[in-house]
Amino acid sequence: MEELLRLINEESRKRGVTTELFLADLLAQRLDPKDRVYIYLKIHEELLKHSDEEYVKGDLVQASEKLWGAVAALLNAIAEARGWEHYSHRDYDVIINRLFRETGDKDLPLYFGAAERLHANFYHNFMTKDEYELHREYVLRLINKLRDLLKR
Repeated sequence: MEELLRLINEESRKRGVTTELFLADLLAQRLDPKDRVYIYLKIHEELLKHSDEEYVKGDLVQASEKLWGAVAALLNAIAEARGWEHYSHRDYDVIINRLFRETGDKDLPLYFGAAERLHANFYHNFMTKDEYELHREYVLRLINKLRDLLKR
């Protein structure tokens, strides 16, 4: 069992996604696209909630990764709804750039950059509380924009 968990963790890190998202992708491959969007949205909501809980506890490293995961899950939902690829970190950049070109909203790539910094903080633990809060603010704005795009 430990070996299986190690492989799951290793593969999720290679793809630049949380373990939850990696497992959701595996499960989603067998589901109807509408159900996949629903699963990604549920994961998004759960990770967003966990991010807040970790922040309250003072664990900025875990809060950072959970917030990144919430963004990634939301991007997976958008991509799934539109029939776009969403299997790697690179795909998330492509999704953001497609949405930017589609909408002309310059905040999308900028706010996504803040989400990527949070993801990096998970691996390197370099953010102060003030820096985390600034990035969190931008990421929450990104999440609101992405939710609006998903509704369209």
